Order: sequence, then C-alpha cells, then structure tokens
Amino acid sequence: MITHTRPGLWRNLLAMVYDTFLIAPLLMANSFILVSLFGPVEDISSPTIPGWLMQLTSFGVITVFFTVFWRKSGQTLGMQAWRIKLVATTGDTPSYRQCILRCMVATLSLGLAGLGYWWSIFDPEGRRWHDRVSGTHLVLVSKH
Repeated sequence: MITHTRPGLWRNLLAMVYDTFLIAPLLMANSFILVSLFGPVEDISSPTIPGWLMQLTSFGVITVFFTVFWRKSGQTLGMQAWRIKLVATTGDTPSYRQCILRCMVATLSLGLAGLGYWWSIFDPEGRRWHDRVSGTHLVLVSKH
C-alpha cells in the first residue's frame, strides 16, 4: 500500500547507496566493452577511449537501469529495501520521457554538489529538482 507520505532525504540517499552496488558492475561491463572495442591503454597518460564516450555510455547505462526499474514497478532494488516508490504526479507509472528527464536533471543536481537534492529540505512539498522538472515524486510504501 502506498501512503502519501514523502520519504525523507536520508532514506532516499541510502536507497541510492544500495543502487550503487548494482550499477557499479554495469559500469564495469560498459568499460570492458569499450576497452574491447578500442583496445587497452598503452600509456596511462594517453587513454584510447575518448572521455566523452565513456561518460556518454556510462550515463546511458545508468539511465537504462533506472528507466527499466521505474517503468516496471516504480522501484529499484534499493528503493524496495527502503520502501520508496516513484510515481508520476497523476499517480501512474512514470513514462519513458519522465524517467529519462528525471535521470538527466538528477545528474545535474548531483553535479552541482547535490543542490537539487538538498533543495527538498526547503521545498514545502519536499520535492527535488528532478521531481519538479519530470513531473514525478517519491512516496513512502507502507510495510506489508
């Protein structure tokens, strides 16, 4: 059962830590594929994989990870552990567009020292930047 209670910032951050343990191996696989395609590094000062390509594919992997989970059930495994669910403001499952937009703005939020996340402390509805821009929000799932 979903409540209308918003999960706190710390609960959200702890769910992100859980999900990091799932995303890390995916990013390693991404690196493995790129190294297989471009070849190994001959000298540490001259990498064979362009930095922009590594960042772009890594962002793609992370976006696909979250989009698949959010579209399926509204929850990643970390979110399930901390009883958090992502829903559209209409109460429906978020669309692909909303999931991708949320990932883009969340990345920007983190890149700016987490300001988009800290914003929830001052927001009257407890929403983060990526909640507002994507038309989604997190809700707390009650214990079964």
